[in-house]
Amino acid sequence: MRQKEGYIEVPGGKVWYCSLGEGGGTPLLVLHGGPGNTHDPLKAALHVLAAERPVIFYDQLGGGNSDRPEDPSLWRTERFMDELVCVREALGLDEVHLLGHSWGTMLAASYLIERKPAGVRSVIFSSPCLSAARWKEDADRFLAQLPEEVQAVIARSEEQGTTDSDDYREAMDEYYRRHVCRIDPKPAVMLESRKKANKDIYMSMWGPSEFCPTGSLKTYDVTPRLHEINVWSLFLCGRYDEAAPESTFYYHSLVPHSDFHVLENSSHVGYMEEPDEYIRIVRGFLTS
Repeated sequence: MRQKEGYIEVPGGKVWYCSLGEGGGTPLLVLHGGPGNTHDPLKAALHVLAAERPVIFYDQLGGGNSDRPEDPSLWRTERFMDELVCVREALGLDEVHLLGHSWGTMLAASYLIERKPAGVRSVIFSSPCLSAARWKEDADRFLAQLPEEVQAVIARSEEQGTTDSDDYREAMDEYYRRHVCRIDPKPAVMLESRKKANKDIYMSMWGPSEFCPTGSLKTYDVTPRLHEINVWSLFLCGRYDEAAPESTFYYHSLVPHSDFHVLENSSHVGYMEEPDEYIRIVRGFLTS
């Protein structure tokens, strides 16, 4: 399979990209989760789509193989949208499908709503977070289902500001095992990707854990403007996803031309938990 790699100048530094395949279909550009994470887990699953179309991955500035500037003013949604514009222009992606996962759905939605870009054929919202308040409500519901002693550790750590403690990390892992990745042991690519992630960006924009938004995204909410998205859209999540099916369906209900699908045996990384089904749904959507 043809693979091309390189770097693209964006506001704040250079980002690394990888383009797979050269099939005749409209290219798919993948926006990874995080913020501050890497492309690697998504590439491990989505590379098979390169048989019919170019599939492009990139590490957003600050993480993975991209530059890691230390200027905290760079970690803004607006700058990540500027970065996305640069990536499309540099790679000549005049016509493109977008697939965002988790934080990548925030980036995709903001880009479509704020920039009204030309040439976007469709968008896939994979395990979306389009309202931080709604995400937190779902997280609180999931937390209430954990053992009481785990809930107590989480509450105490967040109240006392000790979210960097081993106790908090262990409690956090219990939540993650249920709602982020149900594969045990975790896939090697996820463990390797974690080492290349940028925790400072994650803390600045989101917070100390998936269920504790304290950063700049804690007030993020595009639901009042989702009706402005006028490209074909797919909303996709897992039955046990922290991006709860009820919330994902709600977002879908606000977008005029959209489909909705739940992966019945997955949580947040359905592309790794049910890769064949995930690819079947995504491929079917893109080709239709």
